Amino acid sequence: MDNLKIIGTSHIAKQSVKEIINSIEEFEPGIVAVELDRMRLHNLMNKEVQKVNYKSMFKVGFKGFLFALVASWMSKKLGKIVNMEPGADMKAAIVEASKKKIPIALIDQNIQITLKRISKELTWKEKFRFVGDIFRGIFFKKKQLKEYGLENFDLRKVPESELIEKMILKVKDHYPSFYKVLITERNEVMGRRLIKIMKKEPSMKVLAVVGAGHREGMMGFIKENWNKIEVVNS
Repeated sequence: MDNLKIIGTSHIAKQSVKEIINSIEEFEPGIVAVELDRMRLHNLMNKEVQKVNYKSMFKVGFKGFLFALVASWMSKKLGKIVNMEPGADMKAAIVEASKKKIPIALIDQNIQITLKRISKELTWKEKFRFVGDIFRGIFFKKKQLKEYGLENFDLRKVPESELIEKMILKVKDHYPSFYKVLITERNEVMGRRLIKIMKKEPSMKVLAVVGAGHREGMMGFIKENWNKIEVVNS
């Protein structure tokens, strides 16, 4: 699949922004696919700061709402540490593609569907374990970082593939429901959409920009399901 390039990024790493800009310049894609849906694209490109709305709890469920609240807080906190806005990688892909008049494809699942799935699948055992991990991370930071192999982790860079795999396996082991909803299911959604894009335009180069934790899983899904997914051209 020489016409497909998937970049695994960190959403707050300057390294990712540079890699995206360089890849668009050198790979010369006919389309840039990003790990976004319409709602997240709007929030990302809107100059006003988007806050988690308490009314959304009734749409996505309490556990999905709580996850969105914590994830938003954590991403902003980490972004401040490295002086980068969360989602800087996706924004760079959108802006650079727009400059070169390259079409953009939104390949991620609707965020509300993902949050509803978290509310449905996440067990209370995993929820309490998550709270415990946050507590230990706050009060026993160095010990926790060493346990996860992150004592020398640089937020400004994308983690090495070996470390990404280790972190993904840790999530799969400690939070199987999170892993299923946030990783496996979304890998399938995004992989399926990339297959359809490539089959509709077989001669066109596709550059996909996704979080580093999705890259390998998506590549595996695409290879395994390429011949299983049919596209009807209208």
